Amino acid sequence: MTAVLIFGVLLWAGAHLFKRLAPGLRAPMGEAGKGVVAVLLVASVVLMVVGYRGAPVTVLWSPPPFLVHVNNLLVLIGFYLFAASGMRTRITRVVRHPQLTGFKAWAVAHLLVNGDLASVILFGGLLAWAVIAVVLINRAEPRPAPPPPAPPAREAAAAAGAVVAMLAVGFIHTWLGYWPYAG
Repeated sequence: MTAVLIFGVLLWAGAHLFKRLAPGLRAPMGEAGKGVVAVLLVASVVLMVVGYRGAPVTVLWSPPPFLVHVNNLLVLIGFYLFAASGMRTRITRVVRHPQLTGFKAWAVAHLLVNGDLASVILFGGLLAWAVIAVVLINRAEPRPAPPPPAPPAREAAAAAGAVVAMLAVGFIHTWLGYWPYAG
């Protein structure tokens, strides 16, 4: 199952990076290419879930319990950055890639609290993809002008959305048998 997990991570990265790494192959696909990429991404998620859940547990280290709180803070920050990206809040004036930065925070958070090989492959692989994506985007595109400052209500909405997402994901983790809030 570890091979399935690795293939899922590679498929995720390849589907996301296809347009940047092989523009000559992607461009002729036009709008249909979006559908192909979407199917590949769904397949990659299925492979990652199946591979992760079926991978043997090979413990590499035992994280200290206090890292659960660091994990939760980083995940909350990651959700905020995702919300901020869509709502164009003030943080988007400073952080060029809020979604990818949020994704990196999420991946680092999970690496801190999961000391097994499958977690290193999954979260480390996804972290590597996000770093590579930022580098490729920065090389290919000039930094855009910052958006205008957002009103405070938009900031509050992004923060509230992050908290709601955090609670929903916490509920799903608990439903799956992983209590995410205490070390």
